[in-house]
Amino acid sequence: MANKNEKLNNIRHSFAHVLAQAVLKFYPDAKLGIGPAIENGFYYDFGNVEISEKDLKKIQGEMKKIISRDLKFKKEEWSVDKAKKYFKEQDAKYKLDLIDELKKEENAKKVGIVHTGDKFTDLCRGGHVKSTKDLNVDAFKLMRVAGAYWRGDEKNDMLTRVYGVAFENKKELDKYLKWMEEAKKRDHKKLGKKLDLFTFSDVVGKGLPLWTEKGSVIRRELEKFIVEEEISRGYTHVYTPDIAKISLYEKSGHYPYYKESMYSPIDIDGEKFMLRPMTCPHHYELYLRKPHSYREMPRRIAEMANLYRYEQSGELSGLQRVRTFTLADAHIICRKDQAKDEVMGALELIDFAAKTLGLKKYKDYWYRLSLREKGNNEKYYDNEKAWKESEKFLRDALKERRDEFEEAEGEAAFYGPKIDIQMRNVNGKEDTAFTVQYDFVGPERFNLNYINKKGDEERAVVVHRSSIGAIERSVAFLIEKYGGAFPLWLSPDQVWVVPVSEKFNKYGREVMDKLREAGVRADICDGDDSLGKKIRNGEKNKLPYLLIVGEKEKKAGTVSVRDRQKGDEGAMKVEKFVEKIIKEVKNKK
Repeated sequence: MANKNEKLNNIRHSFAHVLAQAVLKFYPDAKLGIGPAIENGFYYDFGNVEISEKDLKKIQGEMKKIISRDLKFKKEEWSVDKAKKYFKEQDAKYKLDLIDELKKEENAKKVGIVHTGDKFTDLCRGGHVKSTKDLNVDAFKLMRVAGAYWRGDEKNDMLTRVYGVAFENKKELDKYLKWMEEAKKRDHKKLGKKLDLFTFSDVVGKGLPLWTEKGSVIRRELEKFIVEEEISRGYTHVYTPDIAKISLYEKSGHYPYYKESMYSPIDIDGEKFMLRPMTCPHHYELYLRKPHSYREMPRRIAEMANLYRYEQSGELSGLQRVRTFTLADAHIICRKDQAKDEVMGALELIDFAAKTLGLKKYKDYWYRLSLREKGNNEKYYDNEKAWKESEKFLRDALKERRDEFEEAEGEAAFYGPKIDIQMRNVNGKEDTAFTVQYDFVGPERFNLNYINKKGDEERAVVVHRSSIGAIERSVAFLIEKYGGAFPLWLSPDQVWVVPVSEKFNKYGREVMDKLREAGVRADICDGDDSLGKKIRNGEKNKLPYLLIVGEKEKKAGTVSVRDRQKGDEGAMKVEKFVEKIIKEVKNKK
């Protein structure tokens, strides 16, 4: 009997076929792409057609009609020649591309074909319900239309992608739609603009974020926190250039593997330089400046590194996917017998950082063991023995920590497997937030050696890790998690002093000055707005604390404290409040 996940996958995949059939009813010249089941739903890509959001209602209505006809899903296997002949007659160029791809990459002799009654035939590997009557017409909804390049390559045709969500019953659908409605309110792109944290400018360029003074506070606090924590754990923090000669990345092996995501070379005095997409080779060159004894190992080289990677325009998304970002990066060059402890230490640091940020394991983040795609020596460095050893090494580390994890083939770096810490944004898209990687290629290419006990040179190994990931992506996750109401230590403004009238502005400024002298990020609302409006404005801006001051407070040298979470906390001496807030900031509550 199929498990729940498989059953849902079959339901969603079947909805994708029904969607394609419905679209052809209204747009018979549409060219069919692919239509997989995805998390929470399905999509289908169409070429040679323009579909807008307003068309979804009629398409969904036609889908319900198709479902009501009790059409059986029937799978067959056709020879490649028969399938090519059929889809050629249908002028289905994208299906022909898929068949050629299957023939080339998998040496396929036959391909899967699925019929929906005698009304619709599609190229498909399978995974369906028995009949359209097994699909609940009240448990799906078409959600949106987007553009997508054929096979994800911007050199190919731009297709129209229709997304839908689907569940077993209406209750689950309604629950999901309600969650989505709440999630929209937390979208970091909207909140970031509303709270004036960052912006983008077409004049500056797509995917290049501009941080406002408020947003800069958040990233500065994050950077300060992680740099101090890493130094306390034995890391040495360094600075290396944002560009380097292209030969550096050719030596490291990054250039051929990451060429498509790197920017064009810059000619400087006849030599070709690149904006760096990673710091690994820079840190290797730092290590190589002098010989190292086995006693010095490990060398934990860390940097808040500015990196530059080309992302397709359609992939750019607020701070979550940008073309320049700052990575909390590190490369631990160590003896092989130290590698396990270093991986464990890196994972413990990530857990500590995540906990400090208020993230909960398995709820806000989870682990993925990213492996190579076996046999793909174009994408991955060819060393079978090293791959097997390193994949087992990371798998055993996760098991020893008793961490739950999933495995993902084809997600490794070209130089080795990795443990990815995954998170999901409010729109349901999963991204890698932090990572720990094992590298057996870099040490070979750069001769990263140390002098062992016998006085001989011995090859080191490298553990790559990002403790809090890319600052941009981490801030995006935090905006969405907290809905803009950041923990006190991260809040751009921690306190607003609110005089009840202009008469008490002078006392309010005295309170503000005392707070600022203590290092608190404080401001004053000394305009002529009413007290109620000032308080509402503070709540709108997610202020952790509002301090109300009037005649009574001035005479007593106090402030009336309004806590964002607890509400009114009554009067408190200014010195006492300063002491209280400093303690809270220090403890990162």
